[in-house]
Amino acid sequence: MKLYDRPGFPNPARIRIVLAQKGLDAQVRFESIDLIGAEHKQPAFLAKNPSGVLPLLELDDGTVIAESTAITEYLDNLDGNPVLTGKTPREKGVIHMMQRRAESELLDAVGIYFHHATPGLGAALQEHKSPAWAHRKEWGERERERALRGMIYFNEVLARSRYVAGEQFSMADITVFAGLAFADAAGIPIADELVALRAWRTAVAELPAVKNRGGQMFEAVDLKRMGF
Repeated sequence: MKLYDRPGFPNPARIRIVLAQKGLDAQVRFESIDLIGAEHKQPAFLAKNPSGVLPLLELDDGTVIAESTAITEYLDNLDGNPVLTGKTPREKGVIHMMQRRAESELLDAVGIYFHHATPGLGAALQEHKSPAWAHRKEWGERERERALRGMIYFNEVLARSRYVAGEQFSMADITVFAGLAFADAAGIPIADELVALRAWRTAVAELPAVKNRGGQMFEAVDLKRMGF
């Protein structure tokens, strides 16, 4: 298998955590894509993934699987023992619900704020991110507020359960963890009063798969050099 990604970014980091959790690192070849230079928006990459986003998994038979959730589903079920996406219908339903909330209410919101209300990652990529209308910064600021509300929501969830979708670590936890790392880079801190969220993050950071892979998020990106 080949994984097109870029170390130091939230969605690629999600899949690297999945690979570590499933013990699949050795079965994957990594191909780094120049995100800051917008390589993923060029014709060669768009021929593989018209959405122009990372990561992208290419199987040995040429099949390509895009979108982090779909890639996670594939990798988690390769051995017939899914540990991140749920085994029973109830587990699957709850995990997928919380996974979508983690994306829409935190990770995606931070991304919109970062790319529309800050200098982002530079001109080459911003050309593909910033809308043409004059109020994009206001839109980005609204998304920042949504991300902050998302943190409050997940704090409430984690005050009641060990993990985001119940008592088992799942892909929803990986997504929230990536979202918080992105929030750090974007300058959106976790409020001090969100005690449950802070405690959960500390505990998750010590899980072997996360400790080995999650710590790479944003370490390869010099945000100050980008003017952030």
